[in-house]
Amino acid sequence: MLRSSKNVLVVDDEPKILEVVCLLLESKGFRTFPAENGRKALEIFDSENISLVILDLMMPDISGEEVCIAIRKKSRVPIIMLTAKVDESDVVDGLGLGADDYVTKPFGLKELYARVEAVLRRTESDLVPLVKRNSWRNGDLVIDFEKNEVRKKGISLTLTPSELKILSVLIKYPGKVFTREELIEAAMDKGFAGYDRAIDSHIKNIRKKVEDDPKNPVYVRTIPGLGYKFGGDGD
Repeated sequence: MLRSSKNVLVVDDEPKILEVVCLLLESKGFRTFPAENGRKALEIFDSENISLVILDLMMPDISGEEVCIAIRKKSRVPIIMLTAKVDESDVVDGLGLGADDYVTKPFGLKELYARVEAVLRRTESDLVPLVKRNSWRNGDLVIDFEKNEVRKKGISLTLTPSELKILSVLIKYPGKVFTREELIEAAMDKGFAGYDRAIDSHIKNIRKKVEDDPKNPVYVRTIPGLGYKFGGDGD
């Protein structure tokens, strides 16, 4: 696991818990983004490349449940809920909203970190997009992952398996910047023996098919010095 590339959003209105959890994760090589309330959490999530969310359920402004729902509308980033609620129905409700795991307060730091490692291991290989079918810019681009079908302005496109995998990875985390190495690891076969610049060729071909102007892309964008991200806004 490339921990140095993982950004974790930690959300809790208790300053001490926020501090301790951030210190724990930073000692393990993660970069942390603390948020003391739900509003701040959503602002950070929309502006940073977040790989994991640790989210307190009970907060004074926007509840953890509401934050979870808002994140799930745009991303499948793994979410671990922190809860002081011990009733089984509360836990089930939290998982039903899209959380991947939960930790009951008070908790031990070893337990929390074990959950973080486990959730990241489970979700890193999950390339299933948030929804099976999505569209962007009033139907300009439509992707049906269940049928492996991509349509541009109503016309079906032919993407190679590698191109479709790369596009799937980018769409799974809209706004997340992927390095070439991350795209190779996530989208290419384990036996891939090419070089990282091969991703550039795939990206170029994808743009020819999905962009109105491949030289000025709106969907598959280049982030200079970093890599690529999906920039489309869903309908």
